[in-house]
Amino acid sequence: MTDMRTSLWRFEPVAWLFVRLVLAVEWVRGGWEKVGDPGWTASPVGAAVNGFLNGAIEKSTAGPHPEVPHWYHRLIQEMFLPNADLFAYLVAYGELLVGFALAVGLLTRFAALAGVTLNLAFLWAGTTSTNPPMLLLGLGLIVFGQRAGRLGLDGWLLPWLRERVPARARQLGREALFLAAVVAGAWLALVAADWTTWLALAALAAAVALVAARTGLLAPTGNRGSR
Repeated sequence: MTDMRTSLWRFEPVAWLFVRLVLAVEWVRGGWEKVGDPGWTASPVGAAVNGFLNGAIEKSTAGPHPEVPHWYHRLIQEMFLPNADLFAYLVAYGELLVGFALAVGLLTRFAALAGVTLNLAFLWAGTTSTNPPMLLLGLGLIVFGQRAGRLGLDGWLLPWLRERVPARARQLGREALFLAAVVAGAWLALVAADWTTWLALAALAAAVALVAARTGLLAPTGNRGSR
């Protein structure tokens, strides 16, 4: 039985290659249709983005639980619409780059994260289409795909980087990404909820962390119970 599991484990990079290619085809197809297309990256640049975002705003006014959240409505009005031309280029070429990176296995998990970000942006704007399954596959690559790029450029690039980048620098990079994720999560929580809810939940999290620290639950596994 152990030998069978070991044999199946060898096919994990092949399975991830299939997932990568499925996502890559969808991203490249979507980006290719936009590059050079009027309303996207050809005159009138940004017109398609304007139309898409105004449609999302209309969906945010239907009832107490609209298809597009009210906080995303504000984000559209304050950030996306004033920069529609820029976002037209970012979306079109971003989809192409994500698809290319996934196809060749270059910085695979980062590319999957970029793809998930785009999927979420489309879903929050009230567009489902192929975004839900692509989101799930992208999250799978991020969470479980430690070897997702082995049959790709990452199979050469990541070992090369590990040999040449000091361990401390890699640790600092991970800590910076973690901090960025915390800040982004706090910002999303703030725009999605009112101040009182946000502060109450932050206080609850801090209280739980304090209790966990006092009882040793936050200590490294090997240090629990030691004084």
